[in-house]
Amino acid sequence: MNRYPMWKYLLIAASVIIGLLYTVPNLYGESPAVQVSPAKASLKADTALLSKVEAALKLADIQFNGIYLDASGVKVRFDTPDDQLKAKDNLISNLGEDYTVALNLLSDTPDWLLAIGARPMYLGLDLRGGVHFLLQVDMNTALTKSVESTVGDFRSAMRGEKINYTGVSRDGLKVEVNFEDDAQREKARRFLSNSYPDLTYTKSGSGTELKLIAVPSPQAQKQIQEFALKQNLLTLHNRINELGVAEPIVQQQGLDRIVVQLPGVQDTAKAKEILGRTAALEVRMVTAHGTRSDARDYDPSKIEDALKGIIPAGSELLYSRIDEPLLVSKRVVFSGENLVNASPQPSQQGPGSEISVTLDSKGAGSMKLTTREGVNRRMAVILVEKGKKEVLTAPTIQAELSSKFVITGMENLQEANDLSLLMRAGALAAPMEIVEERTVGPSMGKENIDSGINSTLWGFAAIAVFMIMYYMLFGMVSVTALAINLLLLVALLSMLQATLTLPGLAAIALTLGMAIDANVLINERIREEIRDGNTPQSSIRIGYEKAFGTILDSNITTLIAGAALFMFGTGPIKGFAVVHVLGIMTSMFSAVMISRGIVNLIYGYRRKIDKLSVGQIYQPN
Repeated sequence: MNRYPMWKYLLIAASVIIGLLYTVPNLYGESPAVQVSPAKASLKADTALLSKVEAALKLADIQFNGIYLDASGVKVRFDTPDDQLKAKDNLISNLGEDYTVALNLLSDTPDWLLAIGARPMYLGLDLRGGVHFLLQVDMNTALTKSVESTVGDFRSAMRGEKINYTGVSRDGLKVEVNFEDDAQREKARRFLSNSYPDLTYTKSGSGTELKLIAVPSPQAQKQIQEFALKQNLLTLHNRINELGVAEPIVQQQGLDRIVVQLPGVQDTAKAKEILGRTAALEVRMVTAHGTRSDARDYDPSKIEDALKGIIPAGSELLYSRIDEPLLVSKRVVFSGENLVNASPQPSQQGPGSEISVTLDSKGAGSMKLTTREGVNRRMAVILVEKGKKEVLTAPTIQAELSSKFVITGMENLQEANDLSLLMRAGALAAPMEIVEERTVGPSMGKENIDSGINSTLWGFAAIAVFMIMYYMLFGMVSVTALAINLLLLVALLSMLQATLTLPGLAAIALTLGMAIDANVLINERIREEIRDGNTPQSSIRIGYEKAFGTILDSNITTLIAGAALFMFGTGPIKGFAVVHVLGIMTSMFSAVMISRGIVNLIYGYRRKIDKLSVGQIYQPN
């Protein structure tokens, strides 16, 4: 009657064991560590960097007790802060300025737990300390810049088609083209609507003062704003990598705001400097290179002289990503300011991939003049950051180019995607303003952790005392199920690598209070069945069955509220909602299945039960 099949007991046992394994990492402390990450967007953290760091530390005889590679870079764990500081100085001198070496704290989780993916939860800004910025993206400027570039594009396009017009101007988000002849206006409308389909066109005026008005369609405006926000998010990610923050949070808030949280960073001025940093993109002509090819600028003798220090006037020696030396003209054909878009796409000419580039009118004019005489020469795409210049790619010019062209030669779509991101990463698509700034000290973060843990423990202790006193053995079963519920919740958060914040701690404490409510319902139902004269075994079965519907209804309504908080909330509210929703799921499992399993183990195999230890049962008068 009250016996579980073996698979249910195995499921409960497996859940508890997995919960223990993924909760345990949160109990280990932290060790001083050093994090090494690329300072340049074109460099990557890979196994070669891992080997280089390990060799440098062994050569300097600096002891470390763990080294591994993850998405953010190479991390090395030490026993003492002294070893940590020595390692930092040593790595800075060995790796140079191409890599950022930052102090950090890492969990002491054993390697065997890390091998199965058992890692501690990340601590948010309010628990670890750090800085928080809320940035407002100027979407109006993004739209204005796009429309402004359209003005120049219209001029160039109509001149190329020999369409007679008297002027092109911008009025807000409208581009107005003036004509004296209706036939020319109609010709322009047909041509421009085919060339620029994202704009809507209307006619106005009469006589010799005829106008063609072009306005970005609502869909085009939305795409421009989404691109601006995405571009700014990408740029901020690239800039923040330099700080070496273990778990930075850079995320969209609403339609035009970005939240940046840097846990562990206390230097607000440094953080502001990074957020406001500018990296520039420049495109220049290659004057000589030493790699054999059909390009007209192949001249190994000039490269040999440049390597000896003899560099022609108006040129400079730069290196590509594959360390190929190139003599590059100092004259800039166009810069990142002229870049409207750069997106990867499959190659139209065979295997491999390419990048589709779109320039504004100024960049298109310069590109056209330069490439007209530069066919079969190489053009260098250069990233300038902190005064340092790196050639991202140097393709050969196949034909005269203008506002739209493609850069070929990428082996696969991933390489094209990486390069297009680098081309866009240097500049913000729209200006941003810091509208909120706050700093959380590490001592305050520790106090928040202590307060959150203490409130959870005291709440658990109070619930345990009440339940055991009031429901006796069934109260102990409820407390055991509640402890397993907390275990499973922490394990789930750790498995998801969630960032735990102060609202998340509050949600854990709230989950305990809500979870015990299900056990109260079950115990009271069992009491009610005993008062009605049912046998103990029947009372257990019917009590759980009748309570399940009530528990399910109450938890579904609470789950709907939690889902609404997650969908419509932002920042801390989302963090609260995630823990709250997961807590509802674990409490349902623990209150119904686990507690029933424990009760079945205690009473299910007894043939005769005289009395259930479910507390004092009061008979109605």
